[in-house]
Formats: sequence, C-alpha cells, structure tokens
Amino acid sequence: MKAVAIIARVLLGLIFVVFGFNGFLHFIHMPPPTNPLAVQFFTALSLSGYMKVVFLLQIIGGLLVLLGFFVPLGLTILCPIIVNILLYHACMVPDGLPLALVCALLAVFLIWRYWANFAGLVRQSA
Repeated sequence: MKAVAIIARVLLGLIFVVFGFNGFLHFIHMPPPTNPLAVQFFTALSLSGYMKVVFLLQIIGGLLVLLGFFVPLGLTILCPIIVNILLYHACMVPDGLPLALVCALLAVFLIWRYWANFAGLVRQSA
C-alpha cells in the first residue's frame, strides 16, 4: 500500500506542478474553450490576476505532495482547487472532466492514506 501511495503522490504532484508552471510559462498549448460562458469565466479570472494566485498555489501544493514534505498541507491547498476544476469541467467544459476525476480520485485516496492528519477536523469536540 505504501508503494501505491507514493505513486499517487507523484502523479498528483506532477500534474499540479506541470499545470501550475504551464499557467506562467505556457509550454503546453491549451485550446480555448468552445463554451462562451467558460470563455467569459476564464477571461475574468485571468484578467483579475486570480489565476496567477491559483497557479502559484498549484505549484506549492503540488511540490509538497510530490516531494512528500507536509503532504497533508499540500492536499489542503490542492483540494479546493480540485473541487473548482471539477465544477468548471462538469458545468462548462466537459472535455477535461476525465483528468479532473483522476485528480479527485488521487486526492481522495491520499486523504484516506493520511487520514490520521485530517481526523481532527471531523472529530466531535466535547
């Protein structure tokens, strides 16, 4: 099970590090979405500078998960981004939904693997 967790960490970390750097360096060509709502949404996020912060958080969270340092912190940073990616693709651009689902499944598996670090969040206080 430890090997599976390492593979999941590396895959999830690499995905977010690569796509985070791609947000700044544009080395992977990303075709524009065909849905006009998605174009407006992404344009607003890009022009406002919001996406620069998201890309930076993807790099930070991805590196933490990839390198195995503070993996729960990396997952805490990445999970809200994953939820937004899932919603974006589910509601506006379904082409990217398979990769978003893979990321979500990897994150859920890693949260399960590191559950001892997250259990306090859901524990009922006395």
